[in-house]
Amino acid sequence: MFQLKRLALAVVLSCVSEGAIAQQAQTAAAPPTHTESWWNSKYGEADTIGAINNLSPRIVKEAARLVKTGKVYALGVPSGPDTPAYGARTITIERTPGPGSDFTPDGTQRVTAFDERITTSMGIGTQIDGLAHLGVDHHYYNGIEGKDLAGSYTLDIASIPPIVTRGVLIDMTKHYKKPMLEVGDMFNKAEIMAAAKAQKVTIRKGDVVLFHTNWIEKALTDKDLYRSREPGLGEEGAQYLADLGVVAVGADTIALEALPSPPGKTFIVHQTLLAKNGVYILESIDTRELAKDGAKEFLFVLGAPRIQGTVQMIINPVAIR
Repeated sequence: MFQLKRLALAVVLSCVSEGAIAQQAQTAAAPPTHTESWWNSKYGEADTIGAINNLSPRIVKEAARLVKTGKVYALGVPSGPDTPAYGARTITIERTPGPGSDFTPDGTQRVTAFDERITTSMGIGTQIDGLAHLGVDHHYYNGIEGKDLAGSYTLDIASIPPIVTRGVLIDMTKHYKKPMLEVGDMFNKAEIMAAAKAQKVTIRKGDVVLFHTNWIEKALTDKDLYRSREPGLGEEGAQYLADLGVVAVGADTIALEALPSPPGKTFIVHQTLLAKNGVYILESIDTRELAKDGAKEFLFVLGAPRIQGTVQMIINPVAIR
């Protein structure tokens, strides 16, 4: 009887052990949490500035040597209530008496002052899109989740260093042989390479690349068209530039990429550059004077206003030749 009990106990323990082993095997075999390869930035798991990591003092010094004439180009357009803006973005500006505006009630100096009150999106006029601006399925640059961006300063414009580097202008009107590109004109790797080769310019790591399409002229004649549809960069072209190590890509259009987007790929260029590669986007850049002067490369300088929490920002970058 004792031996029978021992046998029964051994069977029970065996079953328990087999169950535990099976449970462990099942746990080990459970599918991992969903991840995507692009969530892991090549600049490190803690990185928050993306392709700006490609800048260096050496690049800045080399870019400074491009200044030959001292001519300065303001690349920003004025931002105001009449500036064409994407979607429902608006800006209102009110001048108000400054605090304590009557400094000298006795009239000895007659000092008065004004302040201003502005209510706006920071994406009106010439702007930089930061890495928290657009993502993929609630994941943004370096895999940071949207819930961690909301209500925080993570990936905000105020946290990025000044961008001082070599700027390159690719004149797509020369490539397409027309004074202004049209809706439906989308340029990708082949077109970018051909245009750069014809203009005898090489895109390098650390560059800011600007495209001249002359579409900005539409802002003067058809604001609704300018802010809703445009020629521009395609997905393959965006990835090509990111692979070259550029810091930012911009154009004289309101959204950089060709609009309307290809079916099923809404704002695919924004996703490719910002979220997946940490490359900044510059929009509504006034490239007309650079193109008129035949500029190919120049010193590019951008110190974005450091308003904490913003995901995009109104800017006035400068080119110096």
